[in-house]
Amino acid sequence: MMRKRSASTLLSALVLFAALASACGTAPASGSGGEQASAPTSGEAKKETTLKIGAAAVPHAEILNQVKPKLKEQGVNLEIVVFDDEGQLNPALKDKKIDANYFQHVPYLDSVKKEKGYDFAVTTKVHVEPIGFYSSKVKSKDELKDGASIGIPNNPSNEYRALVLLEQQGLIKLKSGLTTYEATPKDIVENPKNLKFVEADSATLPRALPDLDGAIINTNLVLEAKLDPKSALFREDANSPYANVIVVRKGEESRDEVKKLDAALKTAEVKKFITDKYGVAVVPAF
Repeated sequence: MMRKRSASTLLSALVLFAALASACGTAPASGSGGEQASAPTSGEAKKETTLKIGAAAVPHAEILNQVKPKLKEQGVNLEIVVFDDEGQLNPALKDKKIDANYFQHVPYLDSVKKEKGYDFAVTTKVHVEPIGFYSSKVKSKDELKDGASIGIPNNPSNEYRALVLLEQQGLIKLKSGLTTYEATPKDIVENPKNLKFVEADSATLPRALPDLDGAIINTNLVLEAKLDPKSALFREDANSPYANVIVVRKGEESRDEVKKLDAALKTAEVKKFITDKYGVAVVPAF
């Protein structure tokens, strides 16, 4: 009996030792595996937000492309959508097809928002495109003959802007009391050269120059048409109130990605890019 009990006791001790050894051998591996599972991977992607902005091709999209890498570093993927028809940029913003747009100045926005029901907000001014008078037929305003045909934009704010420029040059005089950034040739009270005005879609004016004695054209359209902006016979000065702005739906101007876009656009680097690339054609508004 004693011999059997000793053997049984020895067997139990061996089984217990094996179990303990097994447990001691697996515990560190289990702990190591748990630490690896909880540790963050070095290649984990940062959270990125997409901001979709509609823009005119020149200079708007080109300026936006300058800040795209910087915004990428800040977690904002700036998706730039170029619209050939600028008239669709505000409807696209209203219909939430884009998050912001960049193509217009405040007088233009004010002239259309009530009619179209736009509930938009302006977040920042970026640049001014001084409109200018271009001609392929005369070298100076003094060469304009009696009854000369002058092309002007047919949208309300830019038409007013064109007529004011002609007034500043002493070619016409507008009636007093025009305070809404709107005017047409009917508001001219003095026209000593009997100028004939051709009201046309802004985008068609560069192509129409050969058929006109001159036209007042927005600078972005001059650039797109590959005309030399320095060839303008006269243009607006740097004090123009027609700065191009970033526009969003009202209530979204405080979005973090919108604030980052505004800050990125108003830097010394962007100012230098605008000045170096466009010269007199585009003037920083900050």
